[in-house]
Amino acid sequence: MLNDAARRFVTSGVYGHLVTIDPDGGPQVTLAWFDLEGDELVFATLANQRKLDNLRREPRTAVSFEADDVGGHGLRPYLVVRGVARVTEGGAPALLQRLAHRYLGPEVDFPPMPDPPEGYVTRIAVESVSGVGPWTE
Repeated sequence: MLNDAARRFVTSGVYGHLVTIDPDGGPQVTLAWFDLEGDELVFATLANQRKLDNLRREPRTAVSFEADDVGGHGLRPYLVVRGVARVTEGGAPALLQRLAHRYLGPEVDFPPMPDPPEGYVTRIAVESVSGVGPWTE
């Protein structure tokens, strides 16, 4: 579902804004580091968080990514991915270390603690793509 341009964009170090639904039906938005595993978006957390509780209850989600530069029409290119998430236990430290090299630099040791908890990895199966950029062409 993600074309090559979208895959390069997601893995370029742009931050993702994850949208989940709170129990009262309202939106909850949080910033996250993202990667791809196969055709799925993936992110990690060390602790159980509100976004994970929301995704377990209502797995439909959206993630937006925004470019730093202004594109052809005077707009910043952006990508919106809608999909269905599944939260799994374990594996967070290794994924966070891999992502830290992209987002913080190759010399960073992350998470910055001895023996971090195994945490949670969330995978999002992509159902639709929209936005402004070569991922919608």
